[in-house]
Amino acid sequence: MSKPKTLEKKSLVVRMLDGVEKAGNALPSPATIFLVLTALVMVISAICAAAGVSVTYETIDTASGSIVQNTVAAVNLLSPDSIRHLITTMVSNFTGFFALGTVFTIILGVSVADGSGMLSALLRRAATAAPKHLVTAMVVFLGIMSNIASSTGYVVLVPLGAILFMAFGRHPIAGLAAAFAGVSGGWSANLLIGTNDPMFAGMSTQAANMLDPNYSVSPVCNWFFMFASTFVITAIGTLVTDKLVEPRLGKYEGAIDTNTGELSAEEKRGLKFAGIAALVYLALIAIAVLPPHALLRNPATGEILSSPFMSGIIFIMMLLFLIPGIAYGVGAGSIKNDKDVVELMSKGISGISGFLVLIFFAAQFTNFFTYSNLGTILSVAGANFLQSIGFVGMPLVICFIIITAVLNMFVAVDSAKWAIMAPIFVPMFMRLGMSPELTQVAYRIGDSCTNIIAPTMPFFVLTVAFFQKYDKKAGIGTVVSTMLPYSICFLLGWIVLFILWYVLKLPLGPGSPMFYPA
Repeated sequence: MSKPKTLEKKSLVVRMLDGVEKAGNALPSPATIFLVLTALVMVISAICAAAGVSVTYETIDTASGSIVQNTVAAVNLLSPDSIRHLITTMVSNFTGFFALGTVFTIILGVSVADGSGMLSALLRRAATAAPKHLVTAMVVFLGIMSNIASSTGYVVLVPLGAILFMAFGRHPIAGLAAAFAGVSGGWSANLLIGTNDPMFAGMSTQAANMLDPNYSVSPVCNWFFMFASTFVITAIGTLVTDKLVEPRLGKYEGAIDTNTGELSAEEKRGLKFAGIAALVYLALIAIAVLPPHALLRNPATGEILSSPFMSGIIFIMMLLFLIPGIAYGVGAGSIKNDKDVVELMSKGISGISGFLVLIFFAAQFTNFFTYSNLGTILSVAGANFLQSIGFVGMPLVICFIIITAVLNMFVAVDSAKWAIMAPIFVPMFMRLGMSPELTQVAYRIGDSCTNIIAPTMPFFVLTVAFFQKYDKKAGIGTVVSTMLPYSICFLLGWIVLFILWYVLKLPLGPGSPMFYPA
């Protein structure tokens, strides 16, 4: 007679998810990973230099039009000259890291808009104003838009999604799932430029400079694609919630909470002040950009694309958050004087202290990797191999998207992954005729889709806690099984959108082509 089971046997899927969580949690911090990778690069460079590893590739002399043969050999990072170089460039590697200044600048504005309470009030106002038949789409859309302010969507909108669904007699976990899908699964999509855009552009620029020293990736390089992605992900998230997730949940039998956090009189006045300030600011920008020979157009050609407006887009976006944020704070009473504004900015900067630590080590890794020539050797050898087997173009990019999505299950910090992957894949894909902007957008697609099923994602545990409020038995498996349809559909939908973009050869952003002249 068989013994009775005392424990329920875990399914294969749950065991796999447990393994992913355990493996991800066992990894050291991203900063430590970069430190280890830097040491590894130094050892590998010494071995490759001793073995005489080199590559030869062709470039075109822009002056004469003739083909030039270039030979690049591995540089030993453990040699006396290399060690002297590495020690003397440590500080400049960090201060000169392209992403540092752009992220700092936009954070100054976002921190005031967020710290004053404007973004939270705006999210609640928009969500509660949605009619019943549009509540799902509104929750997903606001989740996507909330990633401008980093964690605001996780803390404010995800729990609010549950309350809104209950207010309409719907299952609260469906509301949680819809909000979480928008905030995390739609992380890269947006109608506006967020803090991630300049960060990724900076890393992509430094990676592209390994092959083309004059190449610059703009912070708005993926704007057109991500603008369109916002509507695609909103539509997919709405359909998945209404047709797959909520029917599976059944009828909610728990206590009903309909407190949606109505805006106070002060918050309403603050939003009124913010709206007026935003309209005035946008009108001034339109006057400075739209008329022929306007102030922020190119003074020589009158263009908008290559103009002070585009060069200063990060500062202009920073003011778009800062000015309405201050106006909201004055109207709502959360900002009394200039000291309050500076304090909010300081608090916002302190909130990215972990990013600064990461950037210091990432900057060293990038510089060392470039100086060793291993990046060039890998990109040339990799490009030649892929060309030899005919694995190029769209199939290669789709494969790259899927690999990124899988890797995201283990390393959920988007900036850390891109800092590691960009120096290899950006120049490699450039040699295959694909622009850095295309490589970056492919990475962002893969990185976003599996956020919602990655137990290593920082806010995943918080989401589990939100689920447990409405289902005491909910755990990691519950959240992953609920969010898996979103992840799969987002990935497929985004790949379809990318294929259309690729086939039509549409620009990914202002002045950002799909292809690079290999």
